[in-house]
Amino acid sequence: MDIAPHTVVVLLYDGVQMLDVTGPIDAFASANASGADYRITHASLTGADVVASSGARHGADAAVADLPEHVGTLLVPGSPNWQAAIGDADLVDAIRTLAQRSSRTVSICAGAFPLAATGLLDGRRVATHWKLARQLAARFPDVVVDSASLFVTDGPFTTSAGVTAGIDLTLSLIEHDHGSALALDVARDLVVFMARPGDQSQFSVRLDALPTTHSVVRGVMDAITADPGRHLTLTGLAAEAGVSARHLSRLFLTETGHTPQHFIDRTRLEAACARLTGGSATLDQIAEQTGLGSSESLRRLFQRELGITPGAYRHRFKTVTPATG
Repeated sequence: MDIAPHTVVVLLYDGVQMLDVTGPIDAFASANASGADYRITHASLTGADVVASSGARHGADAAVADLPEHVGTLLVPGSPNWQAAIGDADLVDAIRTLAQRSSRTVSICAGAFPLAATGLLDGRRVATHWKLARQLAARFPDVVVDSASLFVTDGPFTTSAGVTAGIDLTLSLIEHDHGSALALDVARDLVVFMARPGDQSQFSVRLDALPTTHSVVRGVMDAITADPGRHLTLTGLAAEAGVSARHLSRLFLTETGHTPQHFIDRTRLEAACARLTGGSATLDQIAEQTGLGSSESLRRLFQRELGITPGAYRHRFKTVTPATG
């Protein structure tokens, strides 16, 4: 069966994060070896080579002005110096113009910043590296920042978390274009997991919280993560810590940026995700094991925090998990 060619344009600029470029491109190239037809072009504003943040030089194939009228996928990599990227009016204008001519536009990590600077992400849900989520939200308040997901698709725009999450995103694009079997071949070729759906958290709940050295808060966090399946209440945790419930709530919010209940919920969510993808327990069993009590409570938590049902989460993982043996 003939496969229609698909143009991929990687927009290069000085200071770009090299892995944001090479990770996705290697995945597309591997897909080509398995029967896909991605036509990859590296473009810079003028057609000149660029110097990455690492100091490595990256060659360009074309200038933006010489690109075809229609682009299949526009890929916008990030830069550690995202401030310079959003301050480059020519770069932002090029992204805006190319995105409007592309079937889909993808940003990797901090590439969400210059893409957001175009205004095209206003009102849309967007992912980026978890360390940059607050800065992205502060700089572009009209963008709905998802600080947890590995990657997010909203309309023709797909945005991803940091560096290697760009490979997860690209695998999902390949799966969309050519099916799970070919995407799985690519994952095996690159020796990466084909088991991280976009809604899977890019970090643990402990990393999501602000770092704290406060002994009371750390002790409570340890108690929650040690056994999220047990009966956990604010009053009970405060009593164990030797403080009042009100004082613990204030301490927790100040030290971690979240309420104790939020930390409990996210810890249980993380535990439930691990059980969903690592075994065959029923939803009721998982709900009981993680302290949620019922499958309905489990479903509500998943819908609220990830926008997906537990069953869909498990199915997404299982359909792209290679067989063992």
